[in-house]
Amino acid sequence: MSDSINVDVCYALRDRQEIVHLRLPEGCTVQRAIEASGLLQKHPEIDLVKSNKLGIFAKLVKPDAVLRDKDRVEIYRPLIADPKEVRRKRAEEGKVMKKGGGPAEDAA
Repeated sequence: MSDSINVDVCYALRDRQEIVHLRLPEGCTVQRAIEASGLLQKHPEIDLVKSNKLGIFAKLVKPDAVLRDKDRVEIYRPLIADPKEVRRKRAEEGKVMKKGGGPAEDAA
């Protein structure tokens, strides 16, 4: 049995994705992997305490979660819009468009 694991630490930017491949000691945490990746220095906007959530393969985790071999640690950017508000606005716009529409005429 090996005493080290291979993990990827990923940070998705608007136009590209940063992926850092790491070999770390077994029992390493998400926090330690992110620190070892260098992404915190490269992207000072990352704030693991206040604004950025973390995940492993799209499942939210805490920074003290223990990693397994071949895990993919993901650092999520904060949302720029509330998804519920966006859906509500889209639904309102759809209702407005439907109200003004009349029956379709035959194109025969």
